[in-house]
Amino acid sequence: MTDFNEDQIRYISRKRVAHLATCDKDGIPTVVPVCHVFKDGIIYTPIDKKPKKVSPLKLKRVKNIIRNPNVSLVMDEYHDDWDKLSYIIIVGIAKLLDHGEEHSSALDHLCNKYEQYREMKLKTLGLPVISISPVKVISWGNI
Repeated sequence: MTDFNEDQIRYISRKRVAHLATCDKDGIPTVVPVCHVFKDGIIYTPIDKKPKKVSPLKLKRVKNIIRNPNVSLVMDEYHDDWDKLSYIIIVGIAKLLDHGEEHSSALDHLCNKYEQYREMKLKTLGLPVISISPVKVISWGNI
């Protein structure tokens, strides 16, 4: 696990979207935008009920994590004034949480951050949460 400085914590906490990169068994990457919450040095992102073509455990990112838990998460900010560009890359180990205190706490924090999750009653859906334990953090720019 890695330590974050105060600027990195503020940057991660205020971001509403990140991009999660996973790799399949052949090393082919997949990147998806995700909502997230940062709590006690861990990043949580849910599997929610937005329309999906397959069941949650058959989602590409979930299958990839089961086969290879090494992930990267990117948050960034673009400005036409390039002196204001910034990003943070978190390299970590992902796991799926589908029950227990950590799962419930992650859902609480996600519902507190995102009104949409409260409206969809995310806590009652019985869906997994992806937990990302950071092992390396890289930040650059106007953090």
